[in-house]
Amino acid sequence: MLIFCSASSEPELNRALQLTGDAERGKALYPLCASCHMKTGWGKPDGSFPVIAGQHSEVLIKQMLDIRAGNRDNPTMFPFTDPQAIGGAQGIADVISYIAALPQPLAPHQGQGPGTDLASGKALYHARCQQCHGDRGQGNNASFYPKLKGQHFAYLLRHMRWIRDGYRKNSDPVMVQQLQGLDDKALSPLADYISRL
Repeated sequence: MLIFCSASSEPELNRALQLTGDAERGKALYPLCASCHMKTGWGKPDGSFPVIAGQHSEVLIKQMLDIRAGNRDNPTMFPFTDPQAIGGAQGIADVISYIAALPQPLAPHQGQGPGTDLASGKALYHARCQQCHGDRGQGNNASFYPKLKGQHFAYLLRHMRWIRDGYRKNSDPVMVQQLQGLDDKALSPLADYISRL
């Protein structure tokens, strides 16, 4: 399995993945996250903060540690990944254990796009995304492929642009390749379709 992280974050990632998270301790840490991701973990429908509830635990651990190590630029999130705020590898494992167990939102609680070209979004998804993220956007925990189903349209669209344009430094090269050549006119219905899975 390929893990896309710098040498500086890999030891901590491996440590965190070996730990068993304690959801009760994680619940006590979660108010740090709830200030942006909301008490439910459903983020905001305008896409300013993503749905994290029910996301795969290994995906969440990797993203937090990538932000902490500077492999993923996220100035808003960075202070919340600081060891003094959340703790070391065990603190991350604990809070992620709690977040991963939160129920995901059901429509219409997530932000959706205009719904005007879902057929082309569906065709693109099945041609370019399904092989990694699954036929229903269920992702793959062991391969670090996130769940996409139930994610906010605006968040998906923004991050697909960032991955395509090289702004997301921790992106899987296969994902970058799949998004290359897709302009915003193609990405919008793709994100809209995914938001409705």
